[in-house]
Amino acid sequence: MDKLRSLKYFVAAAETSSFSAASRRLGVSVAAVAKMIGALERELGVTLFERHSQGLALTASGGNYLEACLPALEQLALADEQASASTSRARGTVVVGVQPVIAQECLTPALPRFAAMYPEIQLDIRYFMRVTDEQVRGVDVFLVMGWPQAIGDLVLRPIGATGFVVCAAPAYWAANGMPRHPSELEHHNCMCIRSNHGSVMDLWRFRRGDEQVSITAGGWLTVDNAHRDMVRDLAIAGAGVVRVLDWHKRQGREIASGMLVPALTDWEMDVEVPPVNLLYPPSSRRIARVRLFMDFVTQLFRDIEQQREFRSPATSMPRWAIGRRSRASAALRADGG
Repeated sequence: MDKLRSLKYFVAAAETSSFSAASRRLGVSVAAVAKMIGALERELGVTLFERHSQGLALTASGGNYLEACLPALEQLALADEQASASTSRARGTVVVGVQPVIAQECLTPALPRFAAMYPEIQLDIRYFMRVTDEQVRGVDVFLVMGWPQAIGDLVLRPIGATGFVVCAAPAYWAANGMPRHPSELEHHNCMCIRSNHGSVMDLWRFRRGDEQVSITAGGWLTVDNAHRDMVRDLAIAGAGVVRVLDWHKRQGREIASGMLVPALTDWEMDVEVPPVNLLYPPSSRRIARVRLFMDFVTQLFRDIEQQREFRSPATSMPRWAIGRRSRASAALRADGG
């Protein structure tokens, strides 16, 4: 078996979630892709993909293998480029579409380092929330959290994940009592965020051992995803309970500094873990300056992943996101919960 080719076929199938899309990208038949990946699975003795009518989904083993293979393949691509490139330095503009939450929480502090590394590359950062013709036009690469849908021919590459933490200000817990069980949150003012696709994310799910609990969070405030910093700031001011991303546990952030105090720390919120993704047209990878930015943010999120207290892998798209419900809790009611 041609191991390098099989790895390239595997990565293409993983990034497109489809043998047929991978075959179009690689310029080979669907049968060739399926055959090569089947041979790779037999050699490794593991199943890399779950096959569904809607497409492919990486298994846990497949996700781990992809994470291990990508750095090696990227190093090989970089070596090829260095061997054939001219002595000129990468220069020009990279147009980057970024969701506000990623820009605010992760990307902004890292940008001076990128500018120092590549002084002849200019970044044009643009607002981005979801894949539409208007927001995609003219953009080289996107950073998106969650489970983007209807991405067309764009390549989707997961580069990280982030979980949730339920917390409030010390003054709020002192005045209202800290819950000992997730069900007690239904008696608190829980401020909610609306997803990129319009669903109010009021379904908060917890796990402790074999026990799983889902509650419908509610309060006097719901905000759009672009304004999620409002609920964080109001929580710091003692206005209520908020479910924040575990990035807020990082050194110097609100939880680490004590401005927000987590509750239900003996429970895990790993039932729903959003991925962080790179999204880009296939042609972007061939542009040196774009590839340098993509490699930079990929390493950035590897570093962030190392800092996470609980490194729960990203989960598949939740039912409420698939159904585009107005409230995530509608999925719970539909299940009779």
